[in-house]
Amino acid sequence: MMKQHRLLSFVLAAIALLVLPLVLQQFGNAWVRILDMALLYVLLALGLNIVVGYAGLLDLGYVAFFAVGGYLFALLGSPHLAEAFPFIAANFPNGLHLPIWAVIPLAALLAAVFGVLLGAPTLKLRGDYLAIVTLGFGEIIRVFLNNLDRPINLTNGPKGISQIDGITFFGVKMNRTLEVFGFEINSVSLYYYLFLALVVVSVVICHRLELSRIGRAWMAIREDEIAAKAMGINTRNLKLLAFGMGATFGGVSGAMFAAFQGFVSPESFSLMESVMIVAMVVLGGIGHLPGVILGALLLAALPEVLRHVAGPLQAMTDGRLDSSILRQLLIAVAMIVIMLMRPRGLWPAPEHGQSLTKGQKGGQS
Repeated sequence: MMKQHRLLSFVLAAIALLVLPLVLQQFGNAWVRILDMALLYVLLALGLNIVVGYAGLLDLGYVAFFAVGGYLFALLGSPHLAEAFPFIAANFPNGLHLPIWAVIPLAALLAAVFGVLLGAPTLKLRGDYLAIVTLGFGEIIRVFLNNLDRPINLTNGPKGISQIDGITFFGVKMNRTLEVFGFEINSVSLYYYLFLALVVVSVVICHRLELSRIGRAWMAIREDEIAAKAMGINTRNLKLLAFGMGATFGGVSGAMFAAFQGFVSPESFSLMESVMIVAMVVLGGIGHLPGVILGALLLAALPEVLRHVAGPLQAMTDGRLDSSILRQLLIAVAMIVIMLMRPRGLWPAPEHGQSLTKGQKGGQS
């Protein structure tokens, strides 16, 4: 009976997710765009959850992998390389314009390489020291993207890269409206279905990782690294694997972001983005997939919802408060209230911390 109820819940949830953008697009594309960006943040949060939630490694530079994926897609899917390098222009006058089947694995692979490069020097660091190093790594990547426009114009500097191709999936161009049985599906709705498919695949991968021997080893390192090493777990390789695996999600999400926006610049990959992604994981529930997804959806949608609240509040103060600053203030207040009421997150893992609680009870008795 329980299995039937669970199956029915999954079917109803799937139907709701499939119909949702078609309903929202009737009220304008803005609401569907919010959903699209929320799904991209879910991808990022799932990747960071591998590093922070499973392996217990605090990473404040995760946005660097997001940037790597975004710029890779921008370079391979725009005329920029042909304009910057004569030898590429001689062979590909309009740019490379690689298909999505080639770009996604390349983005995942390149981000994984950067993840390992970040993880290698930080193997002996923990806690605050690891957070500071990873924060510096994220800022270094952003500074490089901002300045690699001379002597060779690779990233076009602060001006960013535009004219990025949209995604073509099985002959369907997602940057155009598609008509199915007389019903029009907007471009933002098409991207929604692609991002939703990627999120579903990512959730399955993360769930299988969590139940695997690798996932159990990561959790052992998270709880007590010295005890894990004493039990024969190769903490060095598993930490590098966590950084690499988590980075792949960021790389894929960055590539999808570049295709969706059609433009990337260093401003899109600031430190604040890393902080928000970490907040999504912590707010939802560290190490718990449903909680991480809930936290990502809430924090991605909350700024847009509060946009409608900030306007009237700004009018009440005769315009003395800037609406964007007021919106950030409301987000901060909401996060503080939630964490005070739910210190372990909105949807924490049910088994996380049970062994510690049992141990404390046993000691008291």
